[in-house]
Amino acid sequence: MAEQPLGSISEHFSQLEDPRIERNKLHPLMNIIVIAICGVISGAENWVDIELYGNLKKAWLSQFLDLYHGIPSHDTFGRVFRRLKAEAFEACFLAWVKAISEVTQGQVIAIDGKELRRSMDERLGRRAIHMVSAWASENRLVLAQQKVNEKSNEITAIPALLDMLEIAGCIVTIDAMGCQKEIAQRITDQQGDYVLAVKENQGHLYEDIEHLCQLYLRDEYPLQYFTSYDKTVDKDHGRIEIRECWTLPASFYQPSIRNLGDWARVKTVLMIRRERRLPKKTEVHTRYYIASLDSTAERFLKVVRSHWGIENSVHWVLDMCFNEDRSRLHKDNGAENLAIIRHIALNLLRNEKTAKVGVKAKRLKAGWDDAYLLKVLST
Repeated sequence: MAEQPLGSISEHFSQLEDPRIERNKLHPLMNIIVIAICGVISGAENWVDIELYGNLKKAWLSQFLDLYHGIPSHDTFGRVFRRLKAEAFEACFLAWVKAISEVTQGQVIAIDGKELRRSMDERLGRRAIHMVSAWASENRLVLAQQKVNEKSNEITAIPALLDMLEIAGCIVTIDAMGCQKEIAQRITDQQGDYVLAVKENQGHLYEDIEHLCQLYLRDEYPLQYFTSYDKTVDKDHGRIEIRECWTLPASFYQPSIRNLGDWARVKTVLMIRRERRLPKKTEVHTRYYIASLDSTAERFLKVVRSHWGIENSVHWVLDMCFNEDRSRLHKDNGAENLAIIRHIALNLLRNEKTAKVGVKAKRLKAGWDDAYLLKVLST
């Protein structure tokens, strides 16, 4: 057999504990994991697809794997990944990500949740599975993910996700659901900074920030009240997008904003207004944030814009290129473990730079061209 093409993946995932009893271990666990990863990279979306991929590529896979007993059936793939401990699989994924990429100081780590819509089972009374992921904006990598407990929400999953990450010197951005005092405290305790979106769920905090900002904007000379202001204009495909940011020092305005002093190391309050001019209509959205950074409006515009990379570069890609929203898996750990495999595939495809095409086209190329798949696996 030739050298294992997965390199560090083989190294970091080989320590997983096999959930099967000894007499049922016809196919090595690493075979099952490798074939699943290769299959998903190459376009497979479920266990049946992965079995089909394995049988069609058996000759190629046999260069790297001991396939004496052939390709596992789709039932075998399903049973193994349902029983495989998701926490252990996630830990291996996290170790692999740390090995292939260093998260640099000052990088934005965006945290956001995504629902696997078709995983809901009304007959059994099961809600759709909800996953919270962390995305490194500069490295363009999924760093980790955490399943939301079925009887809870993102507020409980985010601290568990933060515990997996090394965020010292990084800027963590979270949307309104994660705007919680305990989460802000945990980020600063881990020597990170935060930029948290504030919405009506924070009551007086949102109300007071909105009142103060809008009051100053009505003044004839509004910039005398704000410490910094910046504006960007982007034009693309007949659409104009204008973003403006105003910042206020938290220490000076703390008496005017109820409960602001309860937030760990808070230094800046900011308002961002986004205007989208379309051919037939104009949309304006205003959002408010609190931050532990003492920085400029220009910097905050870049940070907040980086946050949406997790929507555009992860969630949208998983739905449009991997059909994640159409996956009906819901039993045991199957859905969570397949989500991890998709993240492995996405990271590998993102890291492969020679093909100047999108993720969907890269998946097709990997399925058609074994030499290209080998290049993806070796990144």
